[in-house]
Amino acid sequence: MQRYIAEEIATDHVDGLLSRREALRRLGLLGLGTAAATALIAACGQNQQDAPTPAASSPAPSTETDTAEPPGMAAALPTSAVTWAGPRGELQGAWAEAAEPRGGMLVIHENKGLNDWARSVAGRLAGAGYSSLAIDLLSGQGGTATFADPAEATAAMGNLAPGDMVADLKSGIAEVQRRTPGLKVAAIGFCMGGGLAWRLLAAGAPELAAAFPFYGPAPDDPDFSGSKDVAVLGFYGALDQRVTSTEPVVAAALDEAGLVHELITEPDANHAFFNDTGDRYNPTAAADAWRRTLDWLATHVG
Repeated sequence: MQRYIAEEIATDHVDGLLSRREALRRLGLLGLGTAAATALIAACGQNQQDAPTPAASSPAPSTETDTAEPPGMAAALPTSAVTWAGPRGELQGAWAEAAEPRGGMLVIHENKGLNDWARSVAGRLAGAGYSSLAIDLLSGQGGTATFADPAEATAAMGNLAPGDMVADLKSGIAEVQRRTPGLKVAAIGFCMGGGLAWRLLAAGAPELAAAFPFYGPAPDDPDFSGSKDVAVLGFYGALDQRVTSTEPVVAAALDEAGLVHELITEPDANHAFFNDTGDRYNPTAAADAWRRTLDWLATHVG
């Protein structure tokens, strides 16, 4: 996980989103010395130059009128702060309750922690009929809000054990089930959260009816057989070579496990294309992914 976050910081610098000074500072917070950080930046820059542009595996977004609004415009219900007992102590989150719930959703945030954008995703999903819990994976460190410097929150994420995070996610799923009795539940994750969604499936998540990993890196040698009844809809960006190159790994594992699945590569989209507060936001790809997500939820959750 630390390696993934470090590569993301280095790639942000290569793409011009961070100054070299800021990239080195953030890599230093992860424990990389100047020499190691400089070598990583150079390697990521070379990989960007050498990588072929992956072909988009999805058709162009529909030009028909959709009933769902683009994610940046979708009506969002308010969230409220909640806590519950986790496997190693109290967990924190943001809860958004649908007026007439059709199902439940666990929202897994990016490596920035539980911020306003992650809360807005929970609110949008609740507005679409799916009561949602956005978990704070930094709960054990006092919660994301305790970090005045967002880069320090990201560094703290890199020091968490993936197994511990998966255990917290399973606790979050149980909390969603408790709050949505009798309804099916799903999980959605973005960037690092997308990678954790894949890890959750690899750990076995039979409680889920569906999962939505957004541009999440594949775990090593994944085995999804413990999640065979989960319908998976995954998203990638055609310009996001670092993560999209891992798509064949999860595709093979999904086939091997016999899971219902579809993996979409959005054309002309980069990493984090769904985040409407970020520099890589792509409204066309985000709207298409939102429409597909709602359709998948209607089919597999309720």
